[in-house]
Amino acid sequence: MPFISLGLSSALSKALKDQNFTIPTPIQEAAIPAILNKKDVLGIAKTGSGKTASYVLPLLMNVQKSFGVKNRHADVLVLVPTRELAVQVKDVFQTFSQALPESIKTLAVYGGVSINPQMMALQGVNILVATPGRLLELVDMNAVHLSSIETLVLDEADKILNLGFKEEVDKIIALLPKKRQNILLSATLNKDIQHIHQILLHEPVVIEVEEKADSIELINQVAYIVSEEKKGPFLRHLIAHHEMRQVLVFASSVHQVDAIVNKLRKNNLDAKAVHSKKSQGARTEALHQFKSGKLRILVATDLMARGIDIDDLPFVINYELPRSPKDYVHRIGRTGRANTAGDAISLVSQNELHHFEVIQKKMGKQVKLIDSENL
Repeated sequence: MPFISLGLSSALSKALKDQNFTIPTPIQEAAIPAILNKKDVLGIAKTGSGKTASYVLPLLMNVQKSFGVKNRHADVLVLVPTRELAVQVKDVFQTFSQALPESIKTLAVYGGVSINPQMMALQGVNILVATPGRLLELVDMNAVHLSSIETLVLDEADKILNLGFKEEVDKIIALLPKKRQNILLSATLNKDIQHIHQILLHEPVVIEVEEKADSIELINQVAYIVSEEKKGPFLRHLIAHHEMRQVLVFASSVHQVDAIVNKLRKNNLDAKAVHSKKSQGARTEALHQFKSGKLRILVATDLMARGIDIDDLPFVINYELPRSPKDYVHRIGRTGRANTAGDAISLVSQNELHHFEVIQKKMGKQVKLIDSENL
């Protein structure tokens, strides 16, 4: 089914073709017509399923149609959990809005950077992408008004609620017009999502894209038993042995990420860190260098993983295991994308062996476990 048959304009359909998007994903096929018809939508689909475009494309068309009765304030509010995702969503809106005859202004606002430039840029914004905390700061300063919002999007709603933004989200919702379109997108449907969807959504179109059992089949998984004190040297051995030119390394804390990067640099390996304590400028620059292939090693916490989307990333390494089996699948899912095989390597200490067994059981897949002492 071509995109234009979903109700998108010829201009957007051409833009999609120019970006090498030819066939809608399941969530796009279901969500685009519903959003064009101003229906509330609950979309449950894993990361990488095309959720962002599923609402960006129809909302651009809806905003364009409302130009004749344009208010002075934003029409669309998209709430996201992290700065990286805010920038990523804003970029998607801007990429496709360039194809439209009317000029549509999208702005991303988030903490960690000066608020003044964001305040100045709010003039004439049609689509506002925001993290909850920074949005409320702007509201408190009378820099932004939410009285004209026609559509609210909660993107990665599971992460927004898991990160403790529920109170902020409640405050924001109280400031919005009662009559509006609501779109809630999430990778999972947990009790928090069920609760907020019951509050927010009116007769929603429910779209649940089942995760295919073979969704991680393109990922070659292997794990090594490594003592904690030897993980650093073994990580460097793996990078050299496999001649890794682009590798994403996950650790569980800001402190550990910084320690790994410092050790790699001391051994003349080009590495940078992305985590919540880094400035937005440093994070954006590191991600840009890594995605463009100019940076060899990126070391990140789980919080940053949502902003890292690379179609042909060859290697992911778990320096430490995440607490949640779902986070493990999300981490390794940074590779093996777009029908391209990838390698996911985990360094597992003796203390982590039981937890790794739980992860494998939840994942439904056994991972080859090798004792590094025997290499």
